[in-house]
Amino acid sequence: MSRTITLLPGDGIGPEVTAATVRVLEAAGADIEWESHVVGAEAVALGDDPLPQRVLDSIRANGVCLKGPVTTPVGKGFRSINVQLRQALELYANLRPVRTIPGLPGRFDDVDLIIVRENTEGLYSGIEHQVVPGVVESLKIITEKASTRVARFAFEHARQNGRKRITAVHKANIMKLSDGLFLDCFRRVAEDYPEIEADDRIIDNMCMQLVLRPEAYDVLLLENLYGDIVSDLAAGLVGGLGVVPGANVGDGVAVFEAVHGSAPDIAGRGIANPLALMRSAILMLRYLGERQIAERVAGALRQVVVHDRLYTRDLGGTASTNELTEAVVNVLRSGEVEMGRASIA
Repeated sequence: MSRTITLLPGDGIGPEVTAATVRVLEAAGADIEWESHVVGAEAVALGDDPLPQRVLDSIRANGVCLKGPVTTPVGKGFRSINVQLRQALELYANLRPVRTIPGLPGRFDDVDLIIVRENTEGLYSGIEHQVVPGVVESLKIITEKASTRVARFAFEHARQNGRKRITAVHKANIMKLSDGLFLDCFRRVAEDYPEIEADDRIIDNMCMQLVLRPEAYDVLLLENLYGDIVSDLAAGLVGGLGVVPGANVGDGVAVFEAVHGSAPDIAGRGIANPLALMRSAILMLRYLGERQIAERVAGALRQVVVHDRLYTRDLGGTASTNELTEAVVNVLRSGEVEMGRASIA
């Protein structure tokens, strides 16, 4: 493998978990030339645009990006870099696998969900304005094109990965036109995949079902805002945001990132959990067709986390970011990685 990949270290704990992930990929034998760029508040501090055009050009040219978390100002400042990337690059499918990691303490032992989130529209379109002082209107945009393509992505992903059921999550009982269109598109696409069971749940009921019996569900398909909320909820079922990977996929381009945010309160303290971004890098390697290297990384993570039970503080352990990373690197360099067993990613 010899590949140029765009790297966005991000801010907060982003540079720490990104550097850790790059070290692990190098130890696994991934031949990657990183094309690193600064975005967000760091770019603004340098007198640049928060999302410079050269960053978009780099991702389009390379086709793949590994991205650390980037802080989004609350209630003011520049628009979310995450949203801008997804919209500018047409990264219409947000893929978030949520699986139990054996050995981690939790209420459930058999969570195995794939969350597919529409990534470009809905309330996250960011179209809002002040009608009169004290009254703000925010528009929720749902289109047949976006709803159909993300539904087809979900069914194709399910077919390719042996999944048997997709549940569309909506609020079509209240938002009959917008959520109704999303649900109609899902049902039409489902007709092309008769081997996969297709059903739906109302969003509030779905949240309750997930905290009661998450093992009853397989693949969830959601609109943008619902998917953002539910994927964080689901992360709480398997150890928290520090372990859940994510991918943003479009046609011929993909950005891989952890589900968690930039956590500025712990930045620079060396205690951030790098697992989520490392697992996102495994998704990236599989996307690139580098399955052997992906399984080497997954095997090393499994050895360190599942067998050796080396945890960072968010998981109840004492390991630092560097200690966890060093342990994974040492397993990879030892050449004794267990392959072919149930994957951690």
